[in-house]
Amino acid sequence: MPKRILGIDYGTQRIGISLSDPLGIIAQPYTTLQNNKEVYTRLYEIAQKEDVELFVVGMPYNLKGQMTQKAREVIKFIEFLRQVTSCPVIPWDERFTTTIAHSTLRTLGTKKKDRNQKSGKLDQMAAALILQSYLDRNQPTLLE
Repeated sequence: MPKRILGIDYGTQRIGISLSDPLGIIAQPYTTLQNNKEVYTRLYEIAQKEDVELFVVGMPYNLKGQMTQKAREVIKFIEFLRQVTSCPVIPWDERFTTTIAHSTLRTLGTKKKDRNQKSGKLDQMAAALILQSYLDRNQPTLLE
């Protein structure tokens, strides 16, 4: 049976999580984790429970595609994640995903209080957009 891919939108306070379907076609928001000392254990548990074979972590480059201070934090996060899991971890450009996630939630009619940062819905949606971008780029076309 095919395995899933887990998408991550890293944040200093919260980490948005998304999961692909088993065929690797569609990304869906999954949960939001608090960014604390237990986050690696929780990610490992989710990976085991959901049969994850790959992590895709959003990289916050600036508009010119250059490394930012936040991207350096994400690199450290990725290094730790690689130590606690046997799954590959791929950094993926996440420019504009939070803006698009906010717009998408508003378009879907999500109430303002449910779109706020503390609810975690925005983080989950951003993680789903990161993962969907990866899935779309890595899907074989019908012509292949």
